[in-house]
Amino acid sequence: MKKKHVAVLLGGFSSERPVSLSSGKACADALEAEGYQVTRVDVGRDISSVLADLKPDVAFNALHGPYGEDGTIQGVLEFLGIAYTHSGVLASALAMDKEQAKRVAKSVGIPVAESRVIDRFTIKNEHPMRPPYVVKPVNEGSSFGVVIVREDQSHPPQLISSPEWNYGEKVMVERYIHGRELTCAVMGDVALGVCEIVPTGHSFYDYDSKYVPGGSKHEVPAKISLNIYQKIQTLALKAHQAIGCRGVSRSDFRYDDRHSENGEVVWLEINTQPGMTPTSLVPEIAAQAGHSFGELLSWMVEDASCRR
Repeated sequence: MKKKHVAVLLGGFSSERPVSLSSGKACADALEAEGYQVTRVDVGRDISSVLADLKPDVAFNALHGPYGEDGTIQGVLEFLGIAYTHSGVLASALAMDKEQAKRVAKSVGIPVAESRVIDRFTIKNEHPMRPPYVVKPVNEGSSFGVVIVREDQSHPPQLISSPEWNYGEKVMVERYIHGRELTCAVMGDVALGVCEIVPTGHSFYDYDSKYVPGGSKHEVPAKISLNIYQKIQTLALKAHQAIGCRGVSRSDFRYDDRHSENGEVVWLEINTQPGMTPTSLVPEIAAQAGHSFGELLSWMVEDASCRR
């Protein structure tokens, strides 16, 4: 049987373009190895006409950041009637807005950190909440613009209100959760394994920790108690379903076990377009669950549809 023609959408024009180029190349190469006819499409503002001429069976969305994972490209694909991977318009837009996603998660009983969205210029003169806290853009990924304010920091971070800040006028200020960085992938309606991320030489899981080889160590499966492991799987699947995600997603958590093994588990966010680079988490988690990279991508292609 003839394999589908897959347009791998990569690049784009968000701040995460380099990540998308790396993800897209890895996905395109693997799908070709699986026997699919693959066309690599570096996404520009003419993407509608490009895809209308190309007429692929499936668009594999390997874009990251604004326009790629916020419902924008998903709307274009719906309009063109081209089946696509990952989440649909509404779930993509909702998950990309960190504060709105947290509201939905909290409404179904998922523990989240106290936070509020404020204008970035209000941070200049006084702390918006008692340190420690985290300031992050409301609609960015890959840890772009994330600033951690420690307990002993007497002044709020001046970077947020400076002209150098390029991540929007609104920011989310969130209580800092001590502890371990854990993440769990969901594939369809199944929660896969839990991975612990240990940054190497970095204070937190920042951009370099994510995408520079050796920037972090991944423990798959995470060395945590069975009840915490299963709790995180349950919460990841619940978030995936509550937000309306499709295909593959990845939920990030903090686990504070300083005082007891049961500790505090807090859901941070959900990624509807998790990275597919050589150092990315979902391929590692899927491999531990018995799915090769090629099998994972083939499943995503066959799962693709419109009206997701």
